[in-house]
Amino acid sequence: MKIAYTMAPQSGGTDLLLAAVAQKLLAQGLRLAGTIQVNCERGDQGPCDMDVLLLPDGPRIRISQSLGQHAKGCRLDPMALERAVGHAESALAAGADCLLVNKFGKHEAEGRGFRGLIAEALAQDIPVLVGLNALNAAAFHEFTAGLAVALEPCEDVVQRWVLAALTRCEAAA
Repeated sequence: MKIAYTMAPQSGGTDLLLAAVAQKLLAQGLRLAGTIQVNCERGDQGPCDMDVLLLPDGPRIRISQSLGQHAKGCRLDPMALERAVGHAESALAAGADCLLVNKFGKHEAEGRGFRGLIAEALAQDIPVLVGLNALNAAAFHEFTAGLAVALEPCEDVVQRWVLAALTRCEAAA
């Protein structure tokens, strides 16, 4: 099983890290499927808007709902997330070297979201790179049976893992 995860300590750090890694891998000619998250600050209007950019080249989908400046509930728009999953499924089916998922979040922890696509990529022996947060770490480790590789939140480390995983795929073929 070729699955790895990374968790950056600062808020939004994992999103920035995965976006930078995706850009480097795409520049090397790799075929990526999945998502990177782009947060858009809203000034004094409350929490940022959350968008995902579908790999390899779009579209960009807003996955957050505006619930008001003082809202405390989950802002994820489940319909938008499932639309993003559908786009990623199409990209994987068209041929991909690696699946990149911006976050194994609450929906994935509950068996929805990108969880099925992650399993499909692994079944096809396609390496999977996932962003993770502490809140959903236990569910992720249960899902991966503890076999996922923890990667230091460093562009070079993450990029090297993807390239090494691809080399192992080619050697096994």
